[in-house]
Amino acid sequence: MAEILPVDVRQVRGKHGVRRMRHAGQTPAILYGHGQESISLSVPTSQLSAAIHHGTRLVELKGGAEDTALIREVQWDPFGIEVLHVDLIRVSADETIETTLRVEMRGEAPGISQGGIVDQLIRDVVIQCSVSSIPEKLELNINSLELGQSLTAADLKLPSGAELITPAEKIVVQCVEPLSDVGEEEASIAADAAEPEVIGRADQDKAEGQDS
Repeated sequence: MAEILPVDVRQVRGKHGVRRMRHAGQTPAILYGHGQESISLSVPTSQLSAAIHHGTRLVELKGGAEDTALIREVQWDPFGIEVLHVDLIRVSADETIETTLRVEMRGEAPGISQGGIVDQLIRDVVIQCSVSSIPEKLELNINSLELGQSLTAADLKLPSGAELITPAEKIVVQCVEPLSDVGEEEASIAADAAEPEVIGRADQDKAEGQDS
């Protein structure tokens, strides 16, 4: 179900005007798509931020625009804390689109008790599904993940009728040995490799002593 988001038509332009608007608790936005003209909007920052942090993708715009829209792109400040701008694209409930969703792990991997660590390689995947069935996120169960094993995008549970666009063989998460063990092994190999060089220098010094 789409979340209701109040909007106003934005008259403010320029950096200074937009900055004042943000200080007043409004975030600039733009609405486009479906062959209609783009509309510059302002959205209450508190409600927009709440929707984004809840993982909401589909919103019902009320006020300055009356449309069903998808939160397409969010521009953040350099610290990833404040929303600076948002792009909204018009959609219809029966429309099928491609969308990017975040992946969250669920459960506990047996590989952890085997001395491994869980490493999530990708945080988002792309699927194609109807607008009305877009989930907030995709969950990946790792209760079967043992040391040395991995789970791919094909292991994700998709909404009914959805199609995975991200390659199915793409590794999402794996359970591997801690990097510290690898570092110790590399240090040991480096030490072994350096030892003949030290011996060779000693032989050279001895030879020079005999020549003198």
